[in-house]
Parts: sequence; C-alpha cells; structure tokens
Amino acid sequence: MPTLTKSLAGAVFLAASLSMLADPMTQREREHLVAHLEMTQAWLITEVSNLSSAQLNFRPAPDKWTVAEVVQHLAIAEPNYWKLLQDALKQPPKKLDKPVDDADVLWYGIDRTHHDKTSPDENPKDQVIDAAQALKTFLAMHARLLEVARSSNEDLRGHAVPEWGVDAYQCLLEISTHEQRHILQIREIKANPGFPKN
Repeated sequence: MPTLTKSLAGAVFLAASLSMLADPMTQREREHLVAHLEMTQAWLITEVSNLSSAQLNFRPAPDKWTVAEVVQHLAIAEPNYWKLLQDALKQPPKKLDKPVDDADVLWYGIDRTHHDKTSPDENPKDQVIDAAQALKTFLAMHARLLEVARSSNEDLRGHAVPEWGVDAYQCLLEISTHEQRHILQIREIKANPGFPKN
C-alpha cells in the first residue's frame, strides 16, 4: 500500500475511533430536551394563534413590547442562537472551566425577576410586524432545533459555548428556556387590565 494511501487510511480510522469515543446524549437527556422544546413550541402557538390585531399590538406601557414584538424577537433571535450552536460544534471538543448545572439553565426560563437588555439587532420595537409570518419563521427554526434534539449523536456535553458559559446541550436547553421567558412575558401582557377583550 503506498505511503499516502496508508496515511489516509490511518486518518480515517483515527477519525472513526474518535467519533466512537464521543458521548452522545443519554436517552434521559434527549427526552428532557425534546420535551422542553416541544413544550415551548406548543405553548407559544397556544398563546398567540387566536389573538386579534388589537391584542397582538397592545402595548402595556411606552417602554414595553407588544405580543407581536415578542414573537418577532423570537423570529429574529433564533437564527443567531442556531449559528452560535453550530459554530460551537465546529470547534474541537472543549469542556467549560466552570460548568453550570442544567437546573440553573432551566431557572433562566422561569425567573423573570431579572430582565436582560436585548441587543439592538434583536430588538423588534417599532418594526412593522406580520405576527403570523413571524410565528411561521420561528416555527421553521424551532423545527431544526427539535431535529437536533431528537437525532443528534454529537458529543454535545463535550463542546463549550463560551459566549453563554454553557455546553452545547445546555445551549439547546437555554434556547428553549429563552422562549419560555418570552412566553411568560406574553402572558404578562395578556394579564394587563388594559389588554383588549377581542
């Protein structure tokens, strides 16, 4: 066998061996991730699908978002988060210096006592918004996230996402908890006394 062919065969064998050493998600991790992503998808659809134009565009206060703006924000932000995840998976495996617990990531979706300022490129305020189209755009991106959760055999735990201080598994979970935060925001808007009846 020529030297070049031997080297190539050795490289292929090494790559295959390394891929077998990678740890895919456990079945339990996969189930948890898929369940959370399915929950946020169904919940958002339920919260916004039957709202009138007046309800979608109701602004509780001058500095607050409308329901339509929340959906638009998700449609804008999700592709950015997808890219963040894909970029992390293209890098060599790397563990976090200070790993965080999955429970901390889950709390991000529940605890709205602290509000982070949205980056300008993801702020939907004062845009002309087609809420139905924004929801459709969001759902298309969400379907890609669900497909990764359902079928990926990548070593998600072995890839750091340093921008968020999480691993790639937790990055997917945090995308879903980010959606959950905004679904809770929608519910706050709908609970406002001035929210239109129809």
